[in-house]
Amino acid sequence: MTQTSGRRIFQVIDGNKKFVGDGFDVTSPMPGPRIRQLSPFLLIDHTGPMPVAPTEVPLGTPPHPHRGFETVTVMYEGYLAHRDTAGYTGALGPGDVQWMTAGAGLLHEERHEREFARRGGTLELLQLWVNVPARDKMAPPRYQNIRAQDIPEVATADGRGRIRVVSGTHQGVAGPAETFSPITLLDVHLPAGTATTLTLPADYNVGIYVVKGAITMHGNRPAVTKQLVVFGWDSTDVHLTATEDSVLTILSGEPIEEPLATYGPFVMNTNRELVQAIADFESGGMGQFPEDE
Repeated sequence: MTQTSGRRIFQVIDGNKKFVGDGFDVTSPMPGPRIRQLSPFLLIDHTGPMPVAPTEVPLGTPPHPHRGFETVTVMYEGYLAHRDTAGYTGALGPGDVQWMTAGAGLLHEERHEREFARRGGTLELLQLWVNVPARDKMAPPRYQNIRAQDIPEVATADGRGRIRVVSGTHQGVAGPAETFSPITLLDVHLPAGTATTLTLPADYNVGIYVVKGAITMHGNRPAVTKQLVVFGWDSTDVHLTATEDSVLTILSGEPIEEPLATYGPFVMNTNRELVQAIADFESGGMGQFPEDE
């Protein structure tokens, strides 16, 4: 690929490693110094690929609260089970996407799916936190369990790569996920040597997370596995070439230009709202699971 024009590249960010709960070995490039340039996206947690030893007791994260934002989980390998105090349950497998709206508040639990835990295997997934506008922060919780076969895809110009459209519209194809603000979330799979140009609205914030592989952008800027690329707003186009077989997550959306107040699992607009969220959680206002009542 010889193009050198396109969206300015602000920064290429490496992730920090951490362990979440007792079942998720995570790399996180967000939150970080460029969080404003990636609104409405707040966090990226990339679990694995990690081995899961067979066990009768599924590992994961115990019940914990959320309010005021959404979690989006994209599965690559393995199986994950979800339940929450709004009454939603679901299991995710390779290619599936879960889009959960915490809204006014709930508790949820994520663990390795029971049969997967019993036999063991490899687990890999990406979880995003997505902000919502102030008017929607106290919306009723919502759960979208989107199966792989229900996510449309388009081919790259050479027919070799595929682009799954999870939300928003790309090349005239609309994704199934419903969002509170305009978001185009793409799951891109490129064989080595594939070149493509992604065209996204100039006023959207845009980032690329390299789930695996290696790419060059605009002909000469590299990024590799578990790096996040943050772009500017001076063009609609991002020119990519995969130098290895690659999987990319394209994070693009209209920025939410409102005050942001965060504390742990709560994302609101003011400190007063955070204090209320904590009080509501501590008083049981976000629900309880039956065994805890």
